[in-house]
Amino acid sequence: MQENKPILVVGLGNPGAEYARTRHNVGFMAVNALAAAAGAEWRIERNAQTARANIGGRTVIFMRPMTYMNNSGMAVGPCMNFYKIPTQNLIVIHDEMDLNLGVVRSKVGGGSAGHNGIRSIDSAVGPEYRRIRVGIGHPRELGLKISPADWVLAKMPDSDYDQICDAIKKINIKQYIGQ
Repeated sequence: MQENKPILVVGLGNPGAEYARTRHNVGFMAVNALAAAAGAEWRIERNAQTARANIGGRTVIFMRPMTYMNNSGMAVGPCMNFYKIPTQNLIVIHDEMDLNLGVVRSKVGGGSAGHNGIRSIDSAVGPEYRRIRVGIGHPRELGLKISPADWVLAKMPDSDYDQICDAIKKINIKQYIGQ
């Protein structure tokens, strides 16, 4: 992390009530919880909803792109340019089918693994940023005959939702911003 620059924490998802509680909105769920814990209030700016907080002396901007998942880079790129946020100060939280339900993993860089939101951000700012991946499981691994697209956009049953919420509670943003 570059110390004298803000940190942008982006949660990926789709705007609108019809996408609430879907697996693809895990990133929105995460930044909602993190921003609430930091006492940040949401506002609209640059194709996104943002909330600012001071965490350990660092300016942290939480973001929910309003461009829909597949065009997330259209909100992330301009925000990073406006606030002069370097790529190493970008953290993206998103759903991950290749992780079991409720598992949280972090990495820097890598490919999109078919995730269109990540692909869009990679196109806008490059791939070398931190990703916090929250496992939603893969329908194939669960023996379900449902397409991955339908899986991520389906409403979660209460048991899956509760597991995702428990996983999100374990995300300690301070560990990722150097606190």
